[in-house]
Amino acid sequence: MTRTVEPMTTGSIFKRMLFFALPLLLGNLFQQLYNTVDSLIVGNFLGSSALAAVSSSGSLISMLIGFLSGISSGAGVIVSRYFGAKDEKDVQRAVHTMVAFGLAAGVFMSIVGVLLSPQILIWMGTPDSVIAESVAYLQIYFCGSLGFVMYNIFVGILQAVGDSRHPLYYLMASSFINLVLDILCIAVFHTGVGGAALATVVSQLFSAALCFFQLLRTRDCYRLQISKIRFDLKMLGQIVRIGLPSGVQNSIIAFANVIVQSNINAFGEMAMAGYGAYSKIEGFAFLPINSFTLAMTTFVGQNLGAGQKERTRNGARFGILTTVILAELIGIVVFLQAPQLIAAFDTTPEVIRFGVEKARTAALFYCLLAYSHSVASILRGAGKAVVPMLIMMSCWCVIRVTFLSISIPLTHSIQMVYVVYPLTWALSSIVFFFYYKRANWMEQTSAS
Repeated sequence: MTRTVEPMTTGSIFKRMLFFALPLLLGNLFQQLYNTVDSLIVGNFLGSSALAAVSSSGSLISMLIGFLSGISSGAGVIVSRYFGAKDEKDVQRAVHTMVAFGLAAGVFMSIVGVLLSPQILIWMGTPDSVIAESVAYLQIYFCGSLGFVMYNIFVGILQAVGDSRHPLYYLMASSFINLVLDILCIAVFHTGVGGAALATVVSQLFSAALCFFQLLRTRDCYRLQISKIRFDLKMLGQIVRIGLPSGVQNSIIAFANVIVQSNINAFGEMAMAGYGAYSKIEGFAFLPINSFTLAMTTFVGQNLGAGQKERTRNGARFGILTTVILAELIGIVVFLQAPQLIAAFDTTPEVIRFGVEKARTAALFYCLLAYSHSVASILRGAGKAVVPMLIMMSCWCVIRVTFLSISIPLTHSIQMVYVVYPLTWALSSIVFFFYYKRANWMEQTSAS
């Protein structure tokens, strides 16, 4: 088997995970720049109402992207297992089945998203003052669904085999394109929030195309061949078994955040803008954590595929410790610098107040969120995707929504929306701690 990517089954655990995670960190940074650049330029050039329109769309977009990225990363576990086991034939079957799935999902999302966007925003309680711009942003975004679906699929394949460098290069290029197009559309041609959505779609299609050509030209066992793109039913069953729980988990959690957003919307445009600005900051703050958890999933998948249980266990310990410490350090910085960070998006005093209140309620508890994500990523890498799905759905969806349904009518306070996050992070961390300590999570790890 010819290999141009070094597997994570040999060498220093620290170096393998760190050098895999660093390009992921930079790549995720540029990925986060897509929507953040939109928000920065929209907020500064078009004002708080336009920023609220973009922010109100963010939760719905996160729900759909979360579903797709969950499926692609979960399905990538299959690729990483076969790659670690040096099974070239099944790597090929998994890659081409994933791509076929992505093409079908992208077309479906484009049609459904464009048709249902207005009604969904109404269900979310989006204020009349911003709903027209919110609909325009969402419908243009969904027209380019195939781009971000295929990007997630392609990156899931590359990361599964340990290639985190090429996605970084492609995101750097597409982020620059997004920035230039945002400035041209909004500041020069005055196209409004629709121009911000168009810039994101074009740049996402560009990064997906670059990943596509990388998979076509590689000489490794995961090479993509257009003539082989089809559904292998047995492989599709494995991808669904591992990937679907991760996708459902992400989308259900994001759906709960859509419910949270509807509660935020009830407090008006300033609350929407302030909460939206904080959400962008939190997205950046958690990039190092997301990078390490992705590295942990790939590391666990490849090493269990190679039958190296002790190395898997040591890597899991290192990953958990690293993410928890990083998260708390980042949380302290966000807590202290919250006013300046929120003001970068919108200098309106009321917007800053709402954003700072949210930041100073949640930031010091980032360590709990990091622990939950770390254990979940280890379990997904071990092929046990259903367990984190159930835990996170229970704590971050059912309990979160129930808490808000009871507390908001009683208190009419936005503080209840702020406090529900650290509360549910703590609950999930407790459940994950006891499961991780008591369950034999490395058993039954065969990819087949």
